[in-house]
Amino acid sequence: MAINLQKGQRINLTKENGTTLTQACVGINWGAIEKKGFFGGVTKEAVDLDGSCILYDSNKNSTEVIYFGNLKSKNGSVRHSGDDLTGDVNGNDGLDNEVITVDFSSLDSNVEYVAMVLNSYRGQDFGSIPFASIRIFEGSPTQVKDVFAKYDIANDASFKGHVSMVMGVFYKRNNEWKFNAIGDPTADKKLQETIETVKQKYL
Repeated sequence: MAINLQKGQRINLTKENGTTLTQACVGINWGAIEKKGFFGGVTKEAVDLDGSCILYDSNKNSTEVIYFGNLKSKNGSVRHSGDDLTGDVNGNDGLDNEVITVDFSSLDSNVEYVAMVLNSYRGQDFGSIPFASIRIFEGSPTQVKDVFAKYDIANDASFKGHVSMVMGVFYKRNNEWKFNAIGDPTADKKLQETIETVKQKYL
């Protein structure tokens, strides 16, 4: 697979060998903000980014939200690795701080859209967060195989001044799952607002 998607690009989830991707992971990585102290030292400000997954039915109504307060869907088809409250305080370790895993083969039959969003819980500007990035990949939380979408938030000026974004939406067409790489910042401040923005603009 190994497709580095552009924003707005749509793909099906058929792999090079002809089989269909049945599971995908969304990994989010970020660091703590460094601030200079009064006496020339450097202090670290913890950063709490929250990756969330929203399931919508054919009427575009949200049926479940998987986030730091609800780490798995009712049937276990979507799982969240848990809430990271600080980011990488000691520099980039190359690992994802939060990972959401979706098993398309076991989603409830009424689910037509699977949206991935990101919110800055403390309202810290994406533009100020070191090495903040997202990758959507085939594999597991501990093993990355093929990455098929990447967003370099820290080095993309369009994210500056924002605290919420829509990463992308998996959607079902003719019983096949496809992916819309959105990568748009939004004006939302909270997860509930982002859930509504996805419904109004991206489904």
